[in-house]
Amino acid sequence: MNANPSDGVLGTGRHLQLRRRQNWEFVERKGVADVVVLVAVTAEHEAVLVEQYREPVQAKVIEWPAGLVGDEEAVDGETMLEAAARELEEETGFRAGRFEILTTGPSSGGLTSEIVTFLRPSDLERAAQGGGVEGENIRVHLVPLLQVDAWLSRRAEEGFLIDPKVYTGLYFLSKR
Repeated sequence: MNANPSDGVLGTGRHLQLRRRQNWEFVERKGVADVVVLVAVTAEHEAVLVEQYREPVQAKVIEWPAGLVGDEEAVDGETMLEAAARELEEETGFRAGRFEILTTGPSSGGLTSEIVTFLRPSDLERAAQGGGVEGENIRVHLVPLLQVDAWLSRRAEEGFLIDPKVYTGLYFLSKR
């Protein structure tokens, strides 16, 4: 493949780069390519969902707990499973006894280079309050799986945005 002279970095922020490759413009996280999404369910069959305000969409969003692999210097070189455990506890206060990989794929193949891995943490134990790290204001919701569709519909009616990855996680739960 011949290098295109217009390929390269078009702009750089603190955490992101706008890049061009083969006349395709996309966003890339600096130093991070992997994201973990945690499809967590308690022993009481409650989905562990989080709510947080997301500035890019200027709305509160309902999501599975999730985060970047190796996004901080303090966790440089961390594995996907280490990041999954760290993010689960930071955001929700739960620790998991084990993790199962459900699927891996691009978060938005036409927009970003990041790859998302959905994991199912199990054997959850409450270890802390959760709520995220400094600068995050995460609210944890424990929603009975039998009521999750109605609960999500109510949140949408109230103006929350529902991250489509929530439905992906629920799909995998329905197959088990």
